[in-house]
Amino acid sequence: MGIIGFLIVGLIAGWLAGQIMRGRGFGLIGNLVVGVVGAFIGGFLFSLVGLRSFAFIGSLITSTVGAIALLWLAGLVAKR
Repeated sequence: MGIIGFLIVGLIAGWLAGQIMRGRGFGLIGNLVVGVVGAFIGGFLFSLVGLRSFAFIGSLITSTVGAIALLWLAGLVAKR
């Protein structure tokens, strides 16, 4: 997947994570940025467990999991 595809998947993942984690998001633009960063985090987390993602759906799932983890961590930090 090229850089444009990676960014598109990250943007979609950020939107999905914002929908899943209602009340813990950062607005539309913030969630989109979180999705792109979450794509990196999701790839790292999945590689630690030994999982790999293939094709668009696998990349989307990986990115969404990373974005959810990032939103969750950001929510913990924001509460303090």
